[in-house]
Amino acid sequence: MPASTASARGRYLTPTNSFRDKLPPVPAVTFIAERDRALAADTPTGAIALDIADRLAAPVPATTPLLLARYLRIRAGERLALRLRATAAIHYVIRGAGETIDRADRIGWGEGDIFCLPGGAESSHRATHDAVLWVVSNEPEVAFHHLEPPAADQSRLEAVHFPAAEIRRHLDAVRATPDTADASGKVVVFAAGPFETMLSLTPSMTLALNSMEPGKAQRSHRHNSVAVTLPIEATRCHSMIDGTRVDWQPYATMITPPTAAHSHHNDGDRLTTFLIVQDGGLFYHCRTIGFSFA
Repeated sequence: MPASTASARGRYLTPTNSFRDKLPPVPAVTFIAERDRALAADTPTGAIALDIADRLAAPVPATTPLLLARYLRIRAGERLALRLRATAAIHYVIRGAGETIDRADRIGWGEGDIFCLPGGAESSHRATHDAVLWVVSNEPEVAFHHLEPPAADQSRLEAVHFPAAEIRRHLDAVRATPDTADASGKVVVFAAGPFETMLSLTPSMTLALNSMEPGKAQRSHRHNSVAVTLPIEATRCHSMIDGTRVDWQPYATMITPPTAAHSHHNDGDRLTTFLIVQDGGLFYHCRTIGFSFA
């Protein structure tokens, strides 16, 4: 008989190989139906989650084990309020214009803007012109630990806004730099002050705007972090993910599984741009990002 209630809770496992038992793999998915619903003319104001929890054996809605992506559709003159159980949420404005109120911050946004909000409080999004936003948060990460977001006065995170014109200015500047053999792409990485040395926007999430010139490709590489990608300008583009071709569609969110060898290709005649959110902050902190060219 157990000596105490605490000892009764203990379990003793003796596997011959504790690395053999694995969770379901992260699949390479493209969310076309959800994109179409978000952009359809008759879609009402609301949130459309990109949820494959059943394929991940996840106990909460999830796009990847640690990230959840959504499209927000906000019709002109209407308001959408969200309270996310996350430490932060990254927003990209696909189309439209409006403003967001979060705690003491009021952010006016338009097409191409990016902003990041701390989680835990209610964010109120109002559209002045019919709007679609792409949002990625770390809700599954917070739920995994059975935690709640930090209180407003205890969070290291503050709202941060990247206007589209400034984003474009920095992208044009990096595109003008010479190519180098070890470059992973012509990219703008978005960071907040406390996490600048980590090249990160939040402690766990990284965000980058990548680009490819017409006829160019991003050479095959891999990393331990998962990638949630939003193609923006994406005519005649595709990825090769572990030998499988995945064609891009504008604003159709894609998942690149961790450790998968993948390359990106622009076969069109226009510049390609795409946003990538990764759970890279965690891997950077653990010294396990594992980036290498394949």
